[in-house]
Amino acid sequence: METFDLSSLHGRQHAVLFFYPRDDSPFCTLEAIEFSDHEEEFARLGCVIVGISKDDCLSHAEFRDKHGLSVRLLSDDEGEVSRKYGVSQLREKNGMRKHCIVCSTFVIDCSGVIRHALYDIKPRGHVAEILQLVKQLEKPCKSRKTQ
Repeated sequence: METFDLSSLHGRQHAVLFFYPRDDSPFCTLEAIEFSDHEEEFARLGCVIVGISKDDCLSHAEFRDKHGLSVRLLSDDEGEVSRKYGVSQLREKNGMRKHCIVCSTFVIDCSGVIRHALYDIKPRGHVAEILQLVKQLEKPCKSRKTQ
């Protein structure tokens, strides 16, 4: 229930942003649990994990509590962030068109540069793949020692 500014990490920490369609769906749950299970490993590499969906903060809180998630979950209820990252697609279902989120993950270095962008991801092995990509980033960030 607070605002998060990715630029606050600039020069200090790497970031992994994972976009997912909705809280508590099987795929999204598996992904969020895996990221939470490996959050300490990412933290040792100076990396913050952030999940983003169009669900509201109350839905995120229920999702987090139900599954014991530790990663930060952000609400993009207007879809602004999703559009900026190119993960919002207009799809038609039952004769209705609406914007849907494509399961995507972005690895951003501590300089704020997107180093990797993965779209239409599948849950099996995804977090391990992202962990390897983060390990390949230049390390440490300049002020990482002060954390």
